[in-house]
Amino acid sequence: MPRSPLALAALATAAVPGLDARTVRGDDQPGDYDVAVVTAADGQLWEVRAPRTTMAGAALEAELELLESLHLYHEAGVLPFRVPRVAGSALLPEGGRAVVHQHIEGTPLDIESLRPGPGLAADLGRTLAAVHELPATVVEACGLPSYTADDYRSRRLVELDEAAATGRVPSTLLRRWETALEDVALWRFRPVVVHGDLAADQVLVDGGRVAAITGWSDARVADPADDLSWLLVAAPPDAVDSIMEAYQLRRTELHDPRLADRALLIGELALARWLLHGVRQNLPDVVTDAEAMLADLDEATREDS
Repeated sequence: MPRSPLALAALATAAVPGLDARTVRGDDQPGDYDVAVVTAADGQLWEVRAPRTTMAGAALEAELELLESLHLYHEAGVLPFRVPRVAGSALLPEGGRAVVHQHIEGTPLDIESLRPGPGLAADLGRTLAAVHELPATVVEACGLPSYTADDYRSRRLVELDEAAATGRVPSTLLRRWETALEDVALWRFRPVVVHGDLAADQVLVDGGRVAAITGWSDARVADPADDLSWLLVAAPPDAVDSIMEAYQLRRTELHDPRLADRALLIGELALARWLLHGVRQNLPDVVTDAEAMLADLDEATREDS
C-alpha cells in the first residue's frame, strides 16, 4: 500500500538528524515511489522518497550514486542546473531505504509557453547538450545501462514487433516505422549520457531558466534523441528551432545529421510503448487511449504524405 504523507514525514525525521517536521504534503510524481514534501520548523523544505517495489529500490540505489557525481559536475560549473543531493536515509521494514534531500524550488516546465529566441527554449537546448556532453563513465560506473547504436536500434525493433503482435497498431504506421528502423543511416549516432525519461514535471524552471532536473533513475548511455523527442513533439513549432540551434552550438563534435528525424520518430514510437504498457498491465483505459492516439497519428501522417 502507498505510504501516507505522515508516514513519509516520520521517515524524513529519522533520516535527517535535527529535522523538526511541522507540516507535510504528498507529492504525486511518476514512478514507483511514494513522495512527500516536509516543511521543517526553520522553514526549510525537504523531499522524502520511498520505493514501493524491490525493483524501484534497486533503481533508486543506482540513481543515488549517479546524483552524487552529477552534483560534483554542477559544482564544477559543467552542469548549469541543480540536481537533488541526498542528506540522509532511513531503512524500510521491507528492505531498501527512503531517502531525503532538500526540496529544489522551481515550477514544472510549461512546454506550451515556450517561445522562439534566446530565452527558455534556448536554455533547454543548452541544458540537454550539457548532459549529453558528460563522459559515459559517469553512468557506467553506477551500473546503469550502456548501449551501442546498433543495440538500441535492435531494442526498438523488438518493441515494434511486440506492438504489432497486439493487432492494435494501424498497418500503415507499422510499415512506416519498420522502414525507418531498417534505415541504418538514420541510426548512426554516438551514444551519450541521457536522462532517459524526461517530462515537463522533471524540468523545474525558475527565473526563465532551467533550475533543476529530477528523476534520474532511467539514466543510461544511449541515443541523444531520447531526451529531445518529447520536446520536439510537444513544443510549439516556432520554438523547436531555438531548442535545436542552442543544443547544436553547445555540443562538441556533433555528427548526427538525422538527430531531429530520429527524435520525431521516437516521439511517435512512444505511443506504441504506451499501448504496450496498457496491454502488459491489463489497463483497458490506457489501451483505449493509446489506440485513439495511434489512429490520430495514422490519419495525420497519411495527410502529410
